[in-house]
Amino acid sequence: MKPIRFTKMQGIGNDFMVIDALSQSIQLSPDHITHLADRQLGVGFDQLLVVEPPTDPEADFFYRIYNADGSTSGQCGNGARCFAKFVFDKRLSPKRSLILQTESGRMRTQRLDSARFLVELSEPQFEPDIIPFSPSESAHDHRWTFLASPDDPPLAFGVCNVGNPHAVVLLDQDAPADLEPLAIALKRTHTFPQDVNVGFMRILTDQEIELRVFERGVGETLGCGSGACAAVAVGRQWQKLASEVKVSMPGGDLVVAWPGGSHSLSMTGSAARVFEGTIQLDA
Repeated sequence: MKPIRFTKMQGIGNDFMVIDALSQSIQLSPDHITHLADRQLGVGFDQLLVVEPPTDPEADFFYRIYNADGSTSGQCGNGARCFAKFVFDKRLSPKRSLILQTESGRMRTQRLDSARFLVELSEPQFEPDIIPFSPSESAHDHRWTFLASPDDPPLAFGVCNVGNPHAVVLLDQDAPADLEPLAIALKRTHTFPQDVNVGFMRILTDQEIELRVFERGVGETLGCGSGACAAVAVGRQWQKLASEVKVSMPGGDLVVAWPGGSHSLSMTGSAARVFEGTIQLDA
């Protein structure tokens, strides 16, 4: 196998390996991807993004997403901004606005300047069969609960699909620092046939939240663009958030806007190139 040229990128700490499959032939197995994702033995990343020709005549590029465990993902908001930055840096298109085709649909990106990009997604979906999600109880106002342990009070969460499935848990000030057991407990209590990304949201004001996200196939990441979008959408459904919200995550901040209803949802944030390289893989 020939050496693969790649670019390492990051958006608010969510890091990506981006491969141009327009100018080079790429055939990657799940084992190849997990090796590349290894932070000691490979390049290291949360997701791998592959640039391909579109099959949709209205799209500019096809944007394929792989998780660090080799599984595929239908959506990645931070990845979309990094993808748009990659296209700009490599001069693959002169357009400021791009239509990207993914496994789960289309999205639009807009370059605001050389480091900031807006991503526009379709309206969020909340119905359990679309997530997909099989609750173990009936919902009140699109709100379910789960128990972290038998002795603890129930925690409220909502579900949302923004091109991939998310569960968003509402935290109070007494939440523990270690949230991974809570993510595991939620998945144990309810059924998500395609797994789920779990976000933990603390509301500071109706225009600002703090968020941590455990991504399926990856674990906790410094930032998650689709998770930020899902958190704002769920908070809006609960009538707790304004139409534009600053989302603060460990790796940095995003601004998410959603008027509600059938309107599209948008996310604005930074994207940066980290380094360029080549890597040789065994056949």
